[in-house]
Parts: sequence; C-alpha cells; structure tokens
Amino acid sequence: MGKAAFTMAAAAEAVLGESIAEGIAVGASAPGRLRRLQTRIAGHPVPDARGLAAAEEVERLAEGLGRDDVLLVLISGGASALLPAPVPSIPLAEKAALTSALMRAGASIHELNTVRKHLSRLKGGGLARLAAPAQVVALVLSDVVGDDLGTIASGPVSPDPTTYQQALAVLAARRALGVAPAATRHLEAGTRGAVAETPKPGAPAFRRVVAEVIGSNGVSVAAAAREARRVGLRPLVLTTTLEGEAREVSPALVSVLRECMESGRPARPPVCLLAGGETTVTVRGDGRGGRNQEIAVAAVEPLARCPADAVLASLATDGIDGASDAAGGVADGRSAARARALGLAPAAAFLAKSDSSGFLAPLGDLIVTGPTGTNVADLTVLVTGGAVVSRGVGRGYTGRNSQAQLGTPRRLVG
Repeated sequence: MGKAAFTMAAAAEAVLGESIAEGIAVGASAPGRLRRLQTRIAGHPVPDARGLAAAEEVERLAEGLGRDDVLLVLISGGASALLPAPVPSIPLAEKAALTSALMRAGASIHELNTVRKHLSRLKGGGLARLAAPAQVVALVLSDVVGDDLGTIASGPVSPDPTTYQQALAVLAARRALGVAPAATRHLEAGTRGAVAETPKPGAPAFRRVVAEVIGSNGVSVAAAAREARRVGLRPLVLTTTLEGEAREVSPALVSVLRECMESGRPARPPVCLLAGGETTVTVRGDGRGGRNQEIAVAAVEPLARCPADAVLASLATDGIDGASDAAGGVADGRSAARARALGLAPAAAFLAKSDSSGFLAPLGDLIVTGPTGTNVADLTVLVTGGAVVSRGVGRGYTGRNSQAQLGTPRRLVG
C-alpha cells in the first residue's frame, strides 16, 4: 500500500515466489506486471471510491487469516489516502472534503493523520486488529519526518498514541470543524467515550506484529551527499527534519548558502547543502504547484541577492509535488531576471496566489520525472562554487565566478 506499492510488491514476489498465497497491491500510478498479487489504483491525495473498494478487499483478506498465517504488509507514504475505510457513520465524500480542506489549510502530516486515524477502520492499528491472531510483518518506507511508524500511512499496524481530543483540536486549529459534520460528530462522540479509542501501545492487537523502517529520507540524503562528493563538491547535510511553511523555510536555506559564500561558514565553496523533510503550504489562491515548487519560487529573490552564482532545486521523491504534474522546481540567481525578460510578474505575485507552477513553467524550471515508484519525503539541494568574501578589513572577493562550473539549469527531465 502506498506510492511505492507496485515496486515493493514486485520485489516481494521475486523473493518469496510461491510462498505468497494471495495478496493485493494498492498504488497511485500505473502498476507494473505482478504474477501473484492483485493490483488496484486509487485516488491520491484525495481519497476516492476506487480506494474505498480496495480498502474493503484488504479488510476481507485480513479478516480471513488464522494463527498460522503471516500477513506481510509493505507500506509506503500515500497509503492514508489510497486506502480510505471511514467508519460507517462518515460518508467517503465527507472524508475527502475534510482531507482536502486540511491540506489547503497547511496541516502537517502528523496533524492530518491524527484526524485520519480516528475516522478509519484500518488506520491507527486497525489493520493489525483485523489480522489478529495472524503474525504481521511490516516493512516500511518512511515519508515522514522522524520515521514514526504510527504516522507513516497513518500507522495501519502500529499503536496510535493520539486521541480523539487531539484530532478534534486539529480541526479547530485549522478551522475545519464545519467542513464534515459527520466527522466532527464522530470525533466529539469519541471525546465523550461513546466511541472506542484506537488501539494504544501494549494492546493485544500488537502482540504478533513486527514493523521495521527499511528506507527513509535520511537514506536518500546520504546518497545525495555521496554523489555531491563524487562530483567534487563539499556536501553538508543541514537537516533531515525540515518542516514549516515552504515560503518561509526557503529564504532561511538560501541564507545559509549565502553565509558559505561570504564567510566560508559552515562550509567553503564549492559546496552542496542538503535538506530533507517535508514542508507545508497554506493555500492562498487558485494556482497550481506544490511545496517543493513553492520552495524554489520563494528562493528566487534571495538567490538574486547572493554574491556569486547559486542554484536551488527541491523535489518530492515520489515525483508528484502537490497539485501538479511536476516533482518540484529549480531556481538560480538569474531566475528573477529571466522572468522579467519574459514579462512575468515578480515571484512574490505568484506566491500570493499559490501558483508556483505558473512561475516556473514558462522558465523551463520544473523538475518533471513522473511517478518514481518510491516515496521518502522531499529533498532540497543548494549548490554554489562561488567566491568567499571575507568580512575582515581591507579584504574582498578571494574566489571566482562559478557559472562555468554550475551552468544555468532549465528544465530537468529524468
């Protein structure tokens, strides 16, 4: 289940072969060929009827297991939307509307999944409860900051430490109490104790569950650092826990790169700064884009003020960034000037209407990969080969222009 469902399923078939008695893989894009597992495509990021039907199939499979069976659960990010199984009192349309409203309001994945777990039959340990007394083995690709098993895909086989009260608080904080009346009523009933809580740590449902993270953002950032070192750059990992509003995070990242140019701290050029995690976007208009494209557009003006050539690229590792067909975007110190030459409004005007794609597409600075078959959150890369400026008295540039080394990125297709 998740955006990497079909590639993970293919690997499982290659390893386990005829040991697989039956199975189902639920993903967001066209599946590869599987021999022993059924494939289903469902809606993401907003759940749809296809996902509801797939979730019901998963429920039937889990409920039919006995103590001598092993349920292998291959989990990747995106499964929360792909397998919607709302409690009977909540229509799927309401759950979809609430999901969309929370995302547009800038809810973090932790907030979003706290709500989802308390509206679902499968999430928040629900799948483990259904599968008991079978042995459950979960292998997980993490797309969340901190690799919390209870948050990834809303923790279908993991204990849920969150509560109905916390879920209701998320709706209140994001001004979503009136979006889905049935969902709000269900959460309120849960806070009164009229509805059973999700299974907590130590519950019997988890006695025969083993779960392990086998891939994460940290792994991808480490691989990017190795590649940077291979091509002659000094890699510096800033964080693998990047969170916050994309438009606010971006200038902060550029400021670190600028410090490298001007003082050689925390690393001297040629340098490659790396940041992994997952930011959020509070939607302010009707444009197209995503959090990674917004990081790129928000970097345009700060990059233009840098003392040497520099490039920022930010992308979603699943190849799908928000409401667009791109994985992310690229910006450099000349993006602002190139935009003016095309007659485009300043980057800030596009940010004001949440239309990062509208700015990047005419420049040819979208990163387009298509679905990648994996999902380990986002990666932001900042590169400069530029000069170091000493702030000491009587000293100025001591380095060189970096354009020959870096080039000017346009459209990246891979």
